[in-house]
Amino acid sequence: MRLSAPSASAGRRVHALLLALWPTALLAACATPPQATARFREPPLSYPPSTRERIVRFALTEWQDWGGYVTTPGEKHPPSKAPGPESAIANFPRVLAYWRAVEEDRPVIDRNRDRYAAALQGAATAPWREPAWSAAFISWVMRSAGVDRREFAGNAAHSFYLDAILADARDFPAQAPFIPHGIGDYAPAPGDLVCGDRSRRPLTDWRERLAEIGQFRAMHCDIVVRVGPFVAEAVGGNVEDAVTMTRFPTDASGRLLPRPAGEPVLFGVIEDRIGRLPPFGAAIPIPANPPASIGAPVS
Repeated sequence: MRLSAPSASAGRRVHALLLALWPTALLAACATPPQATARFREPPLSYPPSTRERIVRFALTEWQDWGGYVTTPGEKHPPSKAPGPESAIANFPRVLAYWRAVEEDRPVIDRNRDRYAAALQGAATAPWREPAWSAAFISWVMRSAGVDRREFAGNAAHSFYLDAILADARDFPAQAPFIPHGIGDYAPAPGDLVCGDRSRRPLTDWRERLAEIGQFRAMHCDIVVRVGPFVAEAVGGNVEDAVTMTRFPTDASGRLLPRPAGEPVLFGVIEDRIGRLPPFGAAIPIPANPPASIGAPVS
């Protein structure tokens, strides 16, 4: 896939937004949110374009290995009492591998290893029973593609790795590998994350997360793997108990459309700038005095 350098004006706008919006509470963020150690706050490293391509390739390969399930927002499925694909013995090693990318959740691994052992002995039990492994899947894809924990702080909760992404976008706007955008401000591209809120009072924009950094919130993110006219295809874990592709409708400019009522509210697209930053792409100039008004255009 062809990778192009992000626009300088986009980088400046994000920097201005984060400086203006960021609460001082962020400094205490992240512990099952990730701990903010001195090592953690080193500037992020840059990765070659092949890393971004691997992110997409790993997501697509897992999707195909799970059976190539495809869904569309608003699509209705008849209720079923049958075990989902995650319950198949053949899929236990897959889900276990995802959780290995978030080793701080070792009890989850131990519980499900016991269930797997019982299933191998013929017990009438599903070998995997854990309600939320979608963030573990994203963490596994990033780690498998070669993105180190410093650049993507994998976690069993989407909200906590998102906090680390927002911290880098604020502290290292010219070097951050991931940058947040509003749904209406940016057209997703392969390698980006599309994120939605599954809570009862959902966020409608990523900026709203800044007021609650470090607090758990039920979210879900998918990795964009392909884009085309009026559609963005993204792969995520634990969607209908499998790794599933969601076909998100977009407008003529490629921006995501709102999801149907009753579904997770999309609140942001996380731009993946891996392979686009120096020395692999052009430097992004950051203004010394960002504009005071939120979202003011910078030229």
